[in-house]
Amino acid sequence: MEKKTILLVEDNPDDEALTLRALKKTNLANEVIVVRDGVEAWEFLTGTGAFAGRELDMVPQVILLDLKLPKLDGLGLLRLIRGDDRTKLLPVVILTSSVEDRDRIDSYGLGANSYVRKPVDFNQFVDAAGKLGLYWLVLNEPPPSRRK
Repeated sequence: MEKKTILLVEDNPDDEALTLRALKKTNLANEVIVVRDGVEAWEFLTGTGAFAGRELDMVPQVILLDLKLPKLDGLGLLRLIRGDDRTKLLPVVILTSSVEDRDRIDSYGLGANSYVRKPVDFNQFVDAAGKLGLYWLVLNEPPPSRRK
């Protein structure tokens, strides 16, 4: 059985810890790989830079992507993901605190699969993380071949 991993792209240590706690609290035992900016995420996905030589057969089941990131922001990373045949079919969930309509429009316009605002309340966040995990890791059927 294929190991279903989550790629969390989050630069805020507090939001990272909150997300990891919320996923753990919902009993999702999947591995979560954390990267802290858009460049690092792209290097992970393509096996370049700091991740040169990484086994590219391990593809995340879902990417949880913050929008406000250093080096390369979330929308820039999403543009790269959707523009590359190796990554264009990966499910990307925008997980952000942004309430800007423009961010939502741009995210969907660039091919985001979902847009979720981070709830301020921890219990609401745990509930949201559990629903995200259930859907993307258990219920969702990914494309049969996600790598060329």
